[in-house]
Amino acid sequence: MRKEKTERSIKIPELVFQHSTDVQISIVEDLSALQNEGCDVLIKNVIAVLCTNGSASICINDRNLEIKANDILICQPHTLLEGYNTSFDFKGFCIMLSKEYVYRISMISGGNWDIKVFIEDNPILSLTDDEVETFSLYYNLIKKKLANKSGSHRKELLDSLLGSFMFELHDIIERFIELTPPTFSSAENIFREFIKLLSSSFPKKRDVSYYADALNVTPKYLSAVCKSVCGHTAFDLISKYVVKDIEYMLKKQEKSIKEIVNELDFPNISFFGKYVKKHLGVPPRRYREILFKKTSGFGNTQSGKSEPEETATHDTI
Repeated sequence: MRKEKTERSIKIPELVFQHSTDVQISIVEDLSALQNEGCDVLIKNVIAVLCTNGSASICINDRNLEIKANDILICQPHTLLEGYNTSFDFKGFCIMLSKEYVYRISMISGGNWDIKVFIEDNPILSLTDDEVETFSLYYNLIKKKLANKSGSHRKELLDSLLGSFMFELHDIIERFIELTPPTFSSAENIFREFIKLLSSSFPKKRDVSYYADALNVTPKYLSAVCKSVCGHTAFDLISKYVVKDIEYMLKKQEKSIKEIVNELDFPNISFFGKYVKKHLGVPPRRYREILFKKTSGFGNTQSGKSEPEETATHDTI
C-alpha cells in the first residue's frame, strides 16, 4: 500500500527571543512535540538536546544512534532526522538557535573548523554530572531571561550567556580532541566566510571560482586557504556539501531523477549520474534504493517487506 504524501510543519512549544528578522533563540521542554513519525525532518537550525532521564534511539544522516541520561545531542544545520523512539521514562530539554545567531556567537567564543567536523562525526557526547548541572543552570537562566521581556540590555545579556555556553561546550569537546586555537587571521576569516556561503546556498555551485569571486579572492588562493585551515581543498569541500544535498534529495521518493537534476542545477541526467557514481560509488537510482532500505527499516515494527514505491515525507525544523 502506498503512503499518502504529507507536508506539514512541526508545532514546537517555544519561547522566542528575536532582536532582528533573522535571529532566533528557542527553548523546548516537551520533546514529544518533535516526534513526527513517518516523516523525515530536515533540521535547519542548531539544536542541543540534553537527556536527563531514560533513553532514545535516533537515526540521523543514515546513522542509528542512542542517547541516554547525561548525554547531549548536538545537531548542526542540514542534519536529516529520519526517526526516533523514546523510552517511556525519557525526559530532556533543548536549546534551539538559528544558524545565523550561532555564527555570530561563535565569532565571540572562538568556534573553529575542528569543532564543526568533530560534532558532525560525534553528535552525541556523554557528560559528567558536573557538566550536566552546568548545562542545566545555563538552560534555566536562558529560559528566565527569555521570559523576562523587560530590560534595556536583554539582547546583550543573552549574547553573553550563549557565548559563555559556547566556551563551556568547547571545554567539554576538549576532553575528546585537541582543538587548534583560533587565530582569526585573514585566511581563517576567508575560510569561515567560504563555509558559511557554501553551507547556506541551495542549489550549490560546484565551481571554486564562483565562491572565490564572491569572496574577492582568486580560486587558487581560496584552495590554498582551505588546505591550510582544514587540510582539504575548496573543491573537496564543495563536493562534500553537494553530495549531502544529493543524498537528501534522493531520499525524497516523490522526486524524479530529472526533477532532482533540475533542482540541483546539473546540466543533464547523464552528467548527474556520472557525478553520483564518482562520489557515491553507484548510480542515482541504485543509491536511492539503498537509502530507501535503510530508512524504511528504522523503527519498523511490522513484518514483511516495505514497498519500494512508498513515499518519503519531509518536514523542517
